[in-house]
Amino acid sequence: MSRRARVLPGFSLSLGVTVLYLSLVVLLPLSALFLKTAELGWERFLGVITSGWVAAAVRFTLGASLAAALLNVAVGLLIAWVLGRYTFPFARAIDAVIDLPFALPTAVAGIALSTLYSEGGLLGGALASVGFRYPWPAWRGFAHGGFPIEWAVYDRIALAPLGVVIAMAFVGLPFVVRTVQPVIEDLGRDVEEAAATLGATRLQIFRAIVLPELAPALLTGFALALARGLGEYGSVIFISGNRPDTEIASQVVIKMIEVNETGTYADATAVAVLLLGASFALLLAINLLQRAAARAHAGRAAG
Repeated sequence: MSRRARVLPGFSLSLGVTVLYLSLVVLLPLSALFLKTAELGWERFLGVITSGWVAAAVRFTLGASLAAALLNVAVGLLIAWVLGRYTFPFARAIDAVIDLPFALPTAVAGIALSTLYSEGGLLGGALASVGFRYPWPAWRGFAHGGFPIEWAVYDRIALAPLGVVIAMAFVGLPFVVRTVQPVIEDLGRDVEEAAATLGATRLQIFRAIVLPELAPALLTGFALALARGLGEYGSVIFISGNRPDTEIASQVVIKMIEVNETGTYADATAVAVLLLGASFALLLAINLLQRAAARAHAGRAAG
């Protein structure tokens, strides 16, 4: 009996190439990161990640990434719905613009956003002229063992938390749109039309029919946008500036490596391991939520 022809190499060779590539690109660098961090010892590691400077930067990074990811879920769902359900002039051009953050260098995006939202920029100057204000948690309560009930009020976007959120939202938006749009395009409209004929409102149709179908894709897009925000550096560094209240965790790592007085290379790897652990924990939580949402949807469909 002749062997079945395969387009790609057999399982053994394909698996070997896969494991080799993943080891060289992913596993070995991460292993080196953990080995370098192990040189610190447990006490020194805890001292680095719990220091006021690092803790403040990590808290701010997590908060800004979460705010940007939630913003991207809301806006990305609307954009994906428009592109997936409607036909209109220049739809392909708008669809292509969504992918621009993928191809645009992050430093270029950061400079463009800083120019636009600075106090002398087009949008930043206009908002400053009308007295734009917004609050952001200052987290001062944690320093005294309390709850962060204090809030700081900002009157600018660049060199302030909102600018960092906008930069993270800029680079994370395509992840949500490209994850949700194919699901919207594949959704059948017969169930929605049947619900409408039975007297269901648009809100009821969206909440009971459309949203359960989109929930796994929305969670995936949210996780990807959140992970991108946690690791973003180029587009954020310009609009955040060298300020303690807008310093992100990646900026702390760079400073520890470049300035010997503020830390060592091993200290920087400790912060990197902390970010890596936070990313893994968030992705694990999102995956568990995705599975729960999928099981709940399957149960509703079976019932």
